[in-house]
Amino acid sequence: MLVNFLSRLIERVLPVTICSVTDRNSSVRPLTALQQAILDFVWTNGPSTGDTIRVALLPKHPLKDSSVRTLLRRLESRGYLRHETHGKSFVYSAAIPAQRVAANGVRQIIKRFCEGSVDVFLAGMVDEKVLTAEQLERLAKKVRAGR
Repeated sequence: MLVNFLSRLIERVLPVTICSVTDRNSSVRPLTALQQAILDFVWTNGPSTGDTIRVALLPKHPLKDSSVRTLLRRLESRGYLRHETHGKSFVYSAAIPAQRVAANGVRQIIKRFCEGSVDVFLAGMVDEKVLTAEQLERLAKKVRAGR
C-alpha cells in the first residue's frame, strides 16, 4: 500500500518515465522510404561508412552528413544495423537480413488487415491479382516439399 501511495505521489509531482520503449521508438513501426533506401544500399553493397552511404543516396536524397548519421543511428537503435569502428570511421552492416525484414512486414500486414489470417491474406493476394492461382499452387508445393 505504501508503495502504491508513493508511486501515485511521485507521478503527480515528477514527470516519470516508467518505460523507455514507446511505440514511437519501437522497431515495429514501418520504415520510411529513406530508411529503406539506406538498408537497401547496405544489403546490396555490404558494410559501408556513413559517407559512402551519403554519396550513394545523393542522386535522390541530397542529405548532410549529420542527417545520414542520425538516420544510421536510428536504424542501429531499432536493430536493423550494427557498426564497427575502423580507425575514426564507423562501418555499418546489416544486423537483420532483408528477407527477415520483408517477412516481418508481411506479418504486420496480416495482423493489421487480415485479422491475423494467412488464408485471408493469400486469398486477397489472388483476388487482387497479385498472385495467380498457379503461383499459389507452386508455393504450396514448395511448402510441402520443405517438410
